[in-house]
Amino acid sequence: MPREAIKKLYYSIGEVSEVTDLKQYVLRYWESEFPQLSPAKNRAGNRTYREKDIELVTFIKTLLYEKKYTIEGARQKLKELQEKGQPLNITSLEEPVAQAPPAPEAVPDAPVQAAPAPAAAPALSPNGSIEKERYRKFLLQLRGDLKSLADLLDA
Repeated sequence: MPREAIKKLYYSIGEVSEVTDLKQYVLRYWESEFPQLSPAKNRAGNRTYREKDIELVTFIKTLLYEKKYTIEGARQKLKELQEKGQPLNITSLEEPVAQAPPAPEAVPDAPVQAAPAPAAAPALSPNGSIEKERYRKFLLQLRGDLKSLADLLDA
């Protein structure tokens, strides 16, 4: 159901379920896991979600399903964003691009050594997993590359 189709003050859990494409029991579970998500209840005891509640549900869904946060990680991210006063939207999840540190001044007598080529990341299987042995070899290669880089920096 398109979200623009419904414009009213309060939404039932069924309507929110349809709009967000989540099951009602998931919404109720998230209420117990995320203190920020606590829709009011009417006199009959039914949950009444406001637009801000729906936005929060959508943001939590993005954290959990698209960004692959754990529930604990999503809870911490929500808390962190609220403490910073940042809006709860996808753009607040993007990390600022770090600038590269300035290049060190060249030492005239120091020999120039080429950095080792980085290890190629192992390919993922169709289900998204990596074979243990290939991953182990990749990590060992990566560790060796990092040690070589550390040695270059110490020189």
